[in-house]
Amino acid sequence: MKFLDLLRMSSSNLWKRKVRTILTVLGVVIGVASIVVMVSLGLGLSRSLMAQYESYGSLTQIEVNEPWGDSSSEEVKRLDQDLIDEILAMEHVESVYPVLDTQAMAKYGSYEGYLQIQAIHKEAFEDMNIKVGQGQLPGNDNQLKFFYGCEVLQNFRNSKGSGGSYWETGVLPDIDLMNDPIFVIFDMDAYYNAGSTDENGQVRKPPKKYLIETCGVEEKPGEDQWSQYGWYTFCDIDQLMVELKKIFKNKPIPGQPTTKTGKPYKEIFYNRLLVNVDSMDYVVEIQNHLKDSGYNAYSQAEWVESEQKTMGYIQAVLGGIGAVSLFVAAIGITNTMMMSIYERTKEIGVMKVLGCDLRNIRSLFLMEAGFIGFIGGVIGLILSFILSAVVNHVASTMSENMTDMSGISYIPIWLVFLSLIFAILVGMVAGFFPARRAMKLSPLAAIRNE
Repeated sequence: MKFLDLLRMSSSNLWKRKVRTILTVLGVVIGVASIVVMVSLGLGLSRSLMAQYESYGSLTQIEVNEPWGDSSSEEVKRLDQDLIDEILAMEHVESVYPVLDTQAMAKYGSYEGYLQIQAIHKEAFEDMNIKVGQGQLPGNDNQLKFFYGCEVLQNFRNSKGSGGSYWETGVLPDIDLMNDPIFVIFDMDAYYNAGSTDENGQVRKPPKKYLIETCGVEEKPGEDQWSQYGWYTFCDIDQLMVELKKIFKNKPIPGQPTTKTGKPYKEIFYNRLLVNVDSMDYVVEIQNHLKDSGYNAYSQAEWVESEQKTMGYIQAVLGGIGAVSLFVAAIGITNTMMMSIYERTKEIGVMKVLGCDLRNIRSLFLMEAGFIGFIGGVIGLILSFILSAVVNHVASTMSENMTDMSGISYIPIWLVFLSLIFAILVGMVAGFFPARRAMKLSPLAAIRNE
């Protein structure tokens, strides 16, 4: 018997018993929809978690800091070029970016504002994905220029009169960071001590102000969104180190360690190192190596690794709950096929007497069971997408200003095909034993059966 003949006979037999077929298919629909939605919830939660961690920083990046202890000690492990070269020699390390942190006071007219400065190599800005609203990122010329985060203006206040700060008035200062001349004071101690007398009775002079050009300003994110770079002022690290050496000459640079006698070191040490690894699989390994070397090392990957294990358990539980429904549907398919055999005993006997191959009889019933699984799988997938959309809409509405939960249910294409194939296989497995029973029926007994 040809395949098309078997296909035509199996579909015709199912159509003859519409009510029973519909009820059996309904069981498969519920089972497939349950398992797909449950798995999609686990996948969606895992994806949301990964997106949340990525928003905090790269998952393949390690932040290296000096070990805890007395920063003035000669034995403290410093973050310098030698360490950078050592880390770059490690396998799977793509790049190492040093970071220099410092503070300064910005002034424009009667306004003054605190600046939290981060100096990085210009190559590192490409990995940070900072959205430029005006101008450009720093490092494209040989002059020290600042790139301001979108929230920096909130740190300015009117030092004269009753203007107050943004946090007091709710009104941003009338400053155009891109075009207005911004003067910067790097010697914060001298700024705060200006006007007081020193140990010799001399009045301390105010520190020198430097006119620092603005190269760009970050684009402000949309409503209910925030920028992790909004409060920082960025510049090129090489240009900043040159300027700091000129400004402070032989004096200690703020934030830099000194010798036991209070004298500055000849070189400027970095505050942090950003180590980029070629794969998340090796992040924890390299991080642990740096910790063993005596440095403080932190990465998002170690948290992600722990959370992934937890999410794996959650997905297994959710998938198991859905599988129970599909198992019940399989029992329904088995029952339907057994009933079909009892009702078609004479038909089976006639097929055997006419010389029909036993494998064709088995294939006929397996195909009917597979049909039930296929139809139920397709309808179940359609229902899954509808339920997934409803879940995402409800979650998005309920989350409001909290973390975006619009993708809490996620159905990838591989899950669609896998669930459909699984539904067909479940149907065929459920129909296997009834098919074997049909093969073992005695032809004469089957014909005499009423």
